[in-house]
Amino acid sequence: MSIADLILVTHALFVAFVVLGLVAILPGKYWRWGWVRNGWFRVIHLLATGIVIVESWMGWVCPLTEWENRSRVAAGSSAYASPFIQHWLHEILFYDFAPWVFTVTYTAFGIFVVIAWLFVPPGHVRSPKI
Repeated sequence: MSIADLILVTHALFVAFVVLGLVAILPGKYWRWGWVRNGWFRVIHLLATGIVIVESWMGWVCPLTEWENRSRVAAGSSAYASPFIQHWLHEILFYDFAPWVFTVTYTAFGIFVVIAWLFVPPGHVRSPKI
């Protein structure tokens, strides 16, 4: 496995953390999963989501995408022609969205993360009353 592949795996794990983290928070409230209220988890999740939104609004390419591209080029391979998410969505869906679609999607996702923060605030889990 090359450095570029390790960066790709790291990037995929980052995306999974951001997406699956939100997906787990709301049902986690009802199923009383204590970890969804863990302050560290929630702050890191909020910051990770915020980074994606800021990159999108500023028109910045994700540093992980840049590092992977540089690593691939240095190894004699080719780099992505578009940002990481756009590249893989194109590969999976065979459709290329305009950059503004990703900006709107990331922003809407961020709004849902803030709503989840308010609806399921970090803190102590209340034990069920018997």
